[in-house]
Amino acid sequence: MATAHKPAGIGTPLSRVDGIAKVTGEARYAAEHFAEGVLYGVIVSSAITTGRIAAIDDAAARAVPGVVEVMTHANRPETSSRDAPYQDQVAPPGSPFKPLHDDRIIFAMQPVALVLADTFEAARYAASLVRLDYEAAPHNTDFAVSLGEAFLPSKPRDNYVPPKARGDAEQAYADAPHKVSGEYHLATEHHNPMEMHATTVIWEGDGKITVYDKTQGPQNVQAYLAGIFGFKAADVRVLNPYVGGAFGSGLRPQYQVHLATLAAKMLERSVKVVMTRQQMFTHVHRPEAVQNIRIAADADGKLVSIINNAITSTSRYENNMENVVPWALIGYASPNASGDYKIAPRDTHTSGDMRAPGAATGVTLFEIAMDELAYEAGVDPLVFRETNDSDIDAMNGKPFSSKELRKAYRAGAEAFGWADRSAAPRSMRDGSELVGWGVATGIWDAQFSKTSASAKLSANGHLEVASAASDIGTGTYTVMTQLAAETLGLAPDQISARLGDSALPTAPVEGGSWMAVSVGYAVQLACREVGEKLLKAAGKVDGAPLGKAGIDDVEFVGGTIRLREDPSRSVTFVDAMRAADLPSIEAQATANEGPLGIGGMVSQMRKSRHTHSAIFAEVKIDEELGVIRVTRIVNAVAAGRIINPKTARSQIVGGVVMGIGMALHEETFMDNRLGRFMNHNYAEYHVPVNADVGSIDVIFVDEHEPELPLGIKGVGEIGIVGTAAAIANAIFHATGRRVRSLPITIDKLLDE
Repeated sequence: MATAHKPAGIGTPLSRVDGIAKVTGEARYAAEHFAEGVLYGVIVSSAITTGRIAAIDDAAARAVPGVVEVMTHANRPETSSRDAPYQDQVAPPGSPFKPLHDDRIIFAMQPVALVLADTFEAARYAASLVRLDYEAAPHNTDFAVSLGEAFLPSKPRDNYVPPKARGDAEQAYADAPHKVSGEYHLATEHHNPMEMHATTVIWEGDGKITVYDKTQGPQNVQAYLAGIFGFKAADVRVLNPYVGGAFGSGLRPQYQVHLATLAAKMLERSVKVVMTRQQMFTHVHRPEAVQNIRIAADADGKLVSIINNAITSTSRYENNMENVVPWALIGYASPNASGDYKIAPRDTHTSGDMRAPGAATGVTLFEIAMDELAYEAGVDPLVFRETNDSDIDAMNGKPFSSKELRKAYRAGAEAFGWADRSAAPRSMRDGSELVGWGVATGIWDAQFSKTSASAKLSANGHLEVASAASDIGTGTYTVMTQLAAETLGLAPDQISARLGDSALPTAPVEGGSWMAVSVGYAVQLACREVGEKLLKAAGKVDGAPLGKAGIDDVEFVGGTIRLREDPSRSVTFVDAMRAADLPSIEAQATANEGPLGIGGMVSQMRKSRHTHSAIFAEVKIDEELGVIRVTRIVNAVAAGRIINPKTARSQIVGGVVMGIGMALHEETFMDNRLGRFMNHNYAEYHVPVNADVGSIDVIFVDEHEPELPLGIKGVGEIGIVGTAAAIANAIFHATGRRVRSLPITIDKLLDE
């Protein structure tokens, strides 16, 4: 099927089709849906970290006018007591948290009650009056202490890839002339999307509910609620048409959706529950990490040994693991390499996926060590990376499906002006400020996940495409629109995209940078089927202008089907459907990766598929005060074929800004006496704002990707991977001081 002359197909910088709805307030988020007689629920959080509830006094709360119920573990409706229904599609191994299940407290600020009232104000006031007595138990939330309990689970998380050793890394390290050894640390980070986790449950009667939830997977939440509360799956409809950011915090159902549904079932009324900003710090977070790295090079600057060992934090009740270690073993061509990974349990909620989980931590910390070794070996940090770049997946011995990292190195270096860099630390200045330039490499999976989509063409020429996929701000609405336009040759204003509804064709949880290629290909397949039905209908038009043309003989342009060889012979969509007496044409398709791969291509089992990037950063640092400014970043990305350069650039820019936060700002502080994260607000948990963000230049280098559909790779996460390392490396170049713990705050640069 032809793709020429498409008005808004692949490669077009189309503005977001959902943009107007978002900037005008037309878009409604989870807490902005209303139902007659809705009750407002306010969560009461525990005051201890571990132990049990000894007594609950809710009399004062119940006396507040407008209060309907105070729900606790003692009076809640019956729910499943088994672990299995609580283990959602992306849950790690272990025993999931069950809100209000019993009197046990297993992490600080755990929900212990839900106050329900006719108004939010009454519920909030009454929640402050609930009194609980506790029997506290000893706890540990100190990561340093938890390292002594670190272990490798017997059943690691499904997506965890155990690192594969090669050669004799220990002996090669001992014999090498240039080596670096150190412990590198990343602080706990919280996702902090603008939209807080919220749920509105509309009680439909007859045991049916409609749920508006902040989630990255409506069908995941649907299965979770049906399994726990005994609903038929068809009686639970979950919608998330708009999501105000998530970054991984919405991969799993969070406890507010459980509480809201529990209350709705108990009272047979509609219920709305919204977490406070403080409560947003009581669930999933990027795990704290230490990475012990030893790397060595020979006299020519060639890597001869990589030893990469990491420990990250998890809860005591679930074993969350990430792919922290393998990235270095995959990307660099050292003949000797080994890795080890363990997790350390703490009395917190389970850590979880946050933008580019595993890679944002593992690549970043390793790239700082790589920079150290480059200086130790006396080699330009960019040349050092180019020299040691591997043409194959060095850990698995597989070829890459595509890899244009070296092209990204060259394009990024030229745009940044790397050739003008003065090599010695502290050798570049701008007035009273020290200037530093740093570089790092990024790598992330290029994934595909089984996805279904439908397409419906109406007799008026309007096309609707639909899937249960989510758009968490990544541009899925626009991707679906552009792939439909690419396939059927329609203008964007003739196409509408529906998503974020569990009743729509099956789609995976949004994450891993797989949604664009997965739902995009499913939309294309569904639209192709519509096109084939259209062509068949066109055969009934008087005179048969298209003759006996097959699907490969025609192209779809501007609402018409026309012959490739003779565009003057054409049939409009409307005429074809009228001739066949079709009020609409519908199709549904599933994009799946079977034994032969996608569309007959070689499957993922044969090759290693990744996106790559080269990040260049400039910092300026006040020599006396230690104030750091990130003034320039150039991020050159190799990510296959770019669907929409405008929205793709926005994704990279967003990732880079989060990388600035990882490098300089984001850190959640634990008071280990209380077992509680203390800076649980935007005032004290710092994220980069406009004044912290300088020039960001994004370059997409040409890359032919033969294995993924349409040659597309995702870009939602590659932007953050390695960015913090480039900044940290620039700080060393500016100051001569190597900091191995992120974020790099002023105190870490001041003389002791």
